[in-house]
Amino acid sequence: MSILAMVLAGGKGERLHPLTIHRAKPSVPFGGIYRIIDFALSNCINSGIRKIVVLPQYKSLSLDKHLRMAWNLFSGELDEYIISVPPQQRIGDKWYQGTADAIYQNIYMIGRDAPDHLLVLAGDHIYKMDYSEMFKFHREHQADATVAAIEVPRRDASAFGVIEVAADSQIVGFEEKPPDPKPLPGRPDLAFASMGIYLFKTKALLECLEADASQDTSHDFGRDILPRMVQSSLVYAYNFKDENKKAAKYWRDVGTIDAYWEANMDLVSVDPQFNLYDSAWPIRTYQSQNPPAKFVFSQENRGGRVGTALDSIVAHGCILSGGRVQNSVLSPNVRVNSYSEVRESILMENVNIGRHCRIRRAILEEDVVLPPNTEIGYDLEEDRKHYYVTPSGLVVVTKDQQLAAEAQVPVLADAWV
Repeated sequence: MSILAMVLAGGKGERLHPLTIHRAKPSVPFGGIYRIIDFALSNCINSGIRKIVVLPQYKSLSLDKHLRMAWNLFSGELDEYIISVPPQQRIGDKWYQGTADAIYQNIYMIGRDAPDHLLVLAGDHIYKMDYSEMFKFHREHQADATVAAIEVPRRDASAFGVIEVAADSQIVGFEEKPPDPKPLPGRPDLAFASMGIYLFKTKALLECLEADASQDTSHDFGRDILPRMVQSSLVYAYNFKDENKKAAKYWRDVGTIDAYWEANMDLVSVDPQFNLYDSAWPIRTYQSQNPPAKFVFSQENRGGRVGTALDSIVAHGCILSGGRVQNSVLSPNVRVNSYSEVRESILMENVNIGRHCRIRRAILEEDVVLPPNTEIGYDLEEDRKHYYVTPSGLVVVTKDQQLAAEAQVPVLADAWV
């Protein structure tokens, strides 16, 4: 049996603005060295799936560059590939009109490859999953479609696509964000939420997509395709088996600034909910050629300045030159200069923090340069005059908003590196 994975990566990620002003949501940096899409792609590789199509649409330059640099590991001689396919307008003159339409517009490519099954994934979720286990379940039940599902408290289920199942896990109903979610059989406090992970028999899906394309619908899997298939085909729910191997299942849609910040902050806790250090389930990404991270100056012999990081992730190429970092995530080539302090923050690639700065509960986009004596996160009313501030008080500094024009910080601000 052959499986073709198709990764939906065209979302604007409007709730993640301003981090998605210049990039698609799947290419937003995460966890210091990764991009969000790396998790779905790593799941594919770890599951033995090596035919992957990524479907971008919105501001895909950053995503395409990352795919080219990080995921050039397939052998054409072995009939393996990962390709990026933006809208081709081959069957019409429109861009992708919905999740289902993105698959339908590539019907000719699917026919040429002729896979027995199609695995449809979202490229913007953080989780670990062995898709081969889902495929085994799919075959055992002779399903036309299988939907990965996770148990959520029923009171929270209205934010998801909710699956109604019979006792044997066959799906008998599917509603997108219902006001009164259907409970699990025998568990009135829980509901089954769709994870946006679908496995189809190719023939069954294409027939449904053809029928949907001729109608005035939203061309969406959750709103249109799955409810239609539930009425006419064998559709089952697969209870998510988490390869993260923690007490609670981990699946996150980091679709808002607050959710994104919280997921990053979890990574620097003593016992994070999401384990990046499991060699049995590696998360792959692009590893740039940078020197090791370096920490210089100590309080004892350098006039009170100290270069240190506590409870933090510090990527390669970083220099903490007399600055202090705590409970933060630093991407490659970040520099924190003398007498500065960074707390509970995310610093993306090439950020440069000048001397005597104080940064708290902030996200600094790549290439941001802060002049000396900058304070962020301590006076939110002042911050709102310059930056984006969430209702919870997180401050986001983008390249377009930085104050570097007022005072540039030299790349090597301290004498010792």
